[in-house]
Parts: sequence; structure tokens; C-alpha cells
Amino acid sequence: MTHDLIIIGGGPGGHAAAELAATHRLKVLLIEREHLGGVCLNCGCIPSKALLHASKQYYNATHGEAYGLTVRDARFDFTRAQAHKANVIATLRKGVAGSLKKHKVDVVTGTATLRADRTVAVGKSFYSAANVLIATGSSPARPPIPGADLPHVVDSTGLLNLPALPKRLVIVGGGIIGCEFACCFASVGVPVTVIEMLPDICPTVDADLTRILRAELDGKGVTFHTGARVESITADVVRFSVDGQPQAAPADCVLLATGRRPNVRGLGLEALHADFDDRGLRIDERCATNVPGLWAAGDVTGRTWLAHAASRMAEVAVHNIIGRPDRMRYDAIAGVIYTSPEVATVGLTEAQAKARGIPVRSAKLPLAVSGRFIAENAAGRGLVKVVVHAESDVLLGVHMVGGACSEMIYGAAVMIETECRVKEIEDLVFPHPTASEVIRLAALAAK
Repeated sequence: MTHDLIIIGGGPGGHAAAELAATHRLKVLLIEREHLGGVCLNCGCIPSKALLHASKQYYNATHGEAYGLTVRDARFDFTRAQAHKANVIATLRKGVAGSLKKHKVDVVTGTATLRADRTVAVGKSFYSAANVLIATGSSPARPPIPGADLPHVVDSTGLLNLPALPKRLVIVGGGIIGCEFACCFASVGVPVTVIEMLPDICPTVDADLTRILRAELDGKGVTFHTGARVESITADVVRFSVDGQPQAAPADCVLLATGRRPNVRGLGLEALHADFDDRGLRIDERCATNVPGLWAAGDVTGRTWLAHAASRMAEVAVHNIIGRPDRMRYDAIAGVIYTSPEVATVGLTEAQAKARGIPVRSAKLPLAVSGRFIAENAAGRGLVKVVVHAESDVLLGVHMVGGACSEMIYGAAVMIETECRVKEIEDLVFPHPTASEVIRLAALAAK
């Protein structure tokens, strides 16, 4: 069967590409081996946020004395929280399926294999198209730690599907996924230990932000060990060392949050002589591979590990397929850590700018200069840090921790995408009272 575009993978990149291509009257086939929505909807972004929201609700209810709130005999029902999570997933799966049907996208369930004759095989069926988009995502990386195959050792998918709260949780890896789950389980009273190999948590985030995040998670009962090497995992203990000194952390559940790997194996990319390795499928700024007519978007490229980046990459690929020139600009893609407090960043940090040889100025202000923030965060800390080009005054980066900064960062992304200068930000009027006002004040402080 012949199509204009075949998409392999039905996650955020795949279904976004399918719907966009269909609106441009391309005949589209989407091949998904498991569930529409991919990792994000089924075992990543969405279910984790459902549980995080539930845990934050419980924590706020039991720590509301400063606001005149006293709750007695509060109990966190993990079974009901899991049921809510499952309902959210089912609802959104139906939404994706319905949208694809509305756009008249052909959907096939199965494992796709690329063949040397440029056809795509799914079982005993064969399909062809002038263009193929690879959007197969990524999978949790599993480090070679002795004991990592024990039943109580899980990846993020396994942790999301626990039948009951663990008594003691150890998380190997202090990156974004590790910190989000640490916040989630500590907020409902589970003792959590995070073991991170690098000197600090969330190493790609500005250090001024991670200091606040770590202190806030400490206050929720998370114990951090950084610069630590995990030696082994047994039935009830994780053994590790810090500066050569052996230590141990008791656990009845261990989460391996040690990164992800692109799903490039088993696709048949070798048959087309595509340029790839275990770090991902190589693409240019148009999201094109080295093989004419073969495109890629999302985690499979190893370029960025964000669902919204995958969707944008898919759009760029489709635009170029239909003859509308487009390119990826990664510096204006925001990232969020959905802990409490939240962390949200977009653009360059000071360190990244200096590594590129860009002269910069920076300024930082506490979110406490906002009356709204103080009113709603009696004991919380927060910060906004901006980075501007020292010569042109163009905004290069905005980095925030505190409150619901995930809902503000898009405004900073717009400023960076449109290359706003400080003078142009000065002319903007922010609503008062809001925490977002601090973005403008921090930018002016960097003049």
C-alpha cells in the first residue's frame, strides 16, 4: 500500500506529524507497536504529573498551618491516586485516537522494519511512501550494577505502576526524573534517598537553581548523596561509596533513574545505511537524516529529551516535506522539572554562553520581591535569573525556581525566540500581582 508519509512511532512527535501532514492533504500511515501517545502519555510525562499533583495536594493539606489550614487524620490513598492516573491515561489515549481518525490518518499496530527496497514491513504487510519519519522515542537506560535485575529494582515505568507505596525508596540518579519522583514520594511520607554520581543534582540546570531545589527537597525528607558511586544492590540495601568510603542505604524499592537511550535498534536503519549509533539517529536542522526521504524527530535523535521538542521537530520535518523551509532552534525550547518547587528554564545558562564564547551579563532576583509569591509561598524560596548578551542586550536565558514557574516560562521562551532586547522587555506590562513580574525586574537588573 502506498502513502505520502509513513510515520514510525505514535508518541508526541509521531501523532503531531501525522495530524499536521494530514491537514496538508498528505496520505499518512502511522505505525505504533504498543499504545498511541508513546512514553509521554502512557508511562512518562502525563502519569508522573498525575501522581505528582496528588502528592502535592496531600503535602499542602498537611502543611497549611501558615494559611490557617489544619487537617487532622489526613491519609494518602495511593490506590485511588493510581486509579486517577489510569483514568487520565485512558482519556488521553482516546483523544489521540479520535484526533487521528478525524484527520483520516491510517493507523497500524505492530513493529515496523525498514527494508533496503525502501518499503516498511509490519508483520507480513508491506507499505511504501516517498517519505518516512522515525519517531520511536527512547527507553530507560539500565546500568550494569550488580543486583540491578532484582525484582524490587524498577525503572520509571515500574515505579509508576507500583501497587502500594514503598516503605523506603532509593533512587539511583539525581537528574530530572530522579528529583521528580523523589519529590512525589517524599511528599506523602516515604523516606527517599537519592544517590547521584556527579557533584550535584540536575547538572544541566544553573547551580543557583539547584541549590534552592536541593534545600527544598531536603526539607521534604529527601536525603542526597552526590559524588557517589553505586557498588551493588541487594534485597534490602543499596551499597555505594563517596570519596572511597563505603556507605549503605536501606530500601525495599530501588528506582534506576540513570537516563534514557534512543530506540534506534531493530528498525532496519542499517539496510538504508542511515547514520546512527547508540547516541541516536543523526539529523540536520531540517530534521532530515543522511538518507533522502528519511526524517527523524524526538528522543530517537538523541538531541533533546522533551515531548514538546519532539512535537516541534515533527512539525519542522513535515514543513520541509511539503516544501515549506523550516529549521529547529533548540535554544528557545523550555524545560521544566515538576518538583515542588518547580524549576523552569529556557535558553542559555551563563556557563553555556561562556563556553560558546558569548560575552554575557546576568542578574538574579528572589521571587520574594513579588507580593503574590509571598502571599502564596509563606515558607518557600524562589529565584529568577536572567542572562543577556553583554553587547547587544539580547535576552539569552531565563532560569526560574519556585511556585508554578512552569506556567510562566513560555513567555520567556517567546522573548528568546524573538530575540528581545532588555529595552523591549522594559516596554512590556506584566500583570500585578503575579510572580511573572520578577522576570521583567530581573531583566532590568541586568542592564
